[in-house]
Amino acid sequence: MAFDLKRLLENVFDPQPGEVVVVACDMPAVEAQDTPLWRDRRDMAREWREAFAVLGKNRGFDTRPLFTYRATGSNGAELPAEGAMAGKAVPTDEVLLGSTLAAFLTEFSATAPLDGFCKRKEDFRAASMPGLERRMEKSALSADYREVARRCHMLEEILRGAELLEVSFSTGDRCEFDLRYRKSEVDDGFLPRFKPGDRIINLPSGETFIVPYEGERAGTPSKTCGVLPVRERDELVRLEVSGNRIMNVKGDGTGAEQLREFFAADSARANIAEVAFGCNEKAIVTGNVLEDEKAGFHWAYGRSDHLGGTVGVKAFARPENVVHQDVVYAKGNPIQIVEAGVLGPAGRKVVIRDSAYLVF
Repeated sequence: MAFDLKRLLENVFDPQPGEVVVVACDMPAVEAQDTPLWRDRRDMAREWREAFAVLGKNRGFDTRPLFTYRATGSNGAELPAEGAMAGKAVPTDEVLLGSTLAAFLTEFSATAPLDGFCKRKEDFRAASMPGLERRMEKSALSADYREVARRCHMLEEILRGAELLEVSFSTGDRCEFDLRYRKSEVDDGFLPRFKPGDRIINLPSGETFIVPYEGERAGTPSKTCGVLPVRERDELVRLEVSGNRIMNVKGDGTGAEQLREFFAADSARANIAEVAFGCNEKAIVTGNVLEDEKAGFHWAYGRSDHLGGTVGVKAFARPENVVHQDVVYAKGNPIQIVEAGVLGPAGRKVVIRDSAYLVF
């Protein structure tokens, strides 16, 4: 079946009469940073804006001109104070707080700052699509989102009240994530007006996530510990974790040295910010994190406040250091999951074994 953007917008957002919709994209700071995929994503933003405008004529909502802004340069960084709309400079606050629905097709993730706008305005929701590619219209965007939602909520039930997530990797490494005092959330592909709970999603959607306990309670340190293996410049690098923080980077190559410098430059980057189970059966692994993470297990480091954690922009030494970066182990990635088990009120539940889900 051919991809139908109109149907996707109706099914995901169900825009209501009187709403105000804005579609946005980021612009390269200099021409040399631009890429063919980024250019095509800006074309897609124009197409999404036009599709919303056509849909709005029938449903009785308004669609603003395309909003563009200078790229932030990193995932999770705050949006610039102003951008452009219809050839004129406009304050970002004015654009977003004057809208009820925002769709961001960007190079760098705007999920965290958009979550901030959701907290500032009750009648506001947003879809963040960093790295969206047109080919996803035939993969993760084309999923049966009823099935995606079913899987997301099954995983949410397994994580409800859980104390620990135990993960072992194909490299022989193992890590335990402390899930005490936390509540899992779902990104199931549905974002109607006044949606209860989290009012921001990624597209393509399909994951259940939770922020590990970060040790913010006096006298109660986080129990997150172990070793997280990553591939960096074709090197196997091991990140030693204690107290929910990356404490040491083990490896002798250039990739390991760059990661050591990266985490040493700002201690907030070393925070374990998320663990998650991607469950979109149409997602394929290509190296694009937006889709890869919807295919299986992943974790992230850095900023966590937008997901229910405590580490926000103020925890970083400088705003330009802010980051939220996912690391994915879905089937097709160079490092696989041997087993992922959740220790909860009903005992231990194995969710993944040998890269395959056992719970669906």
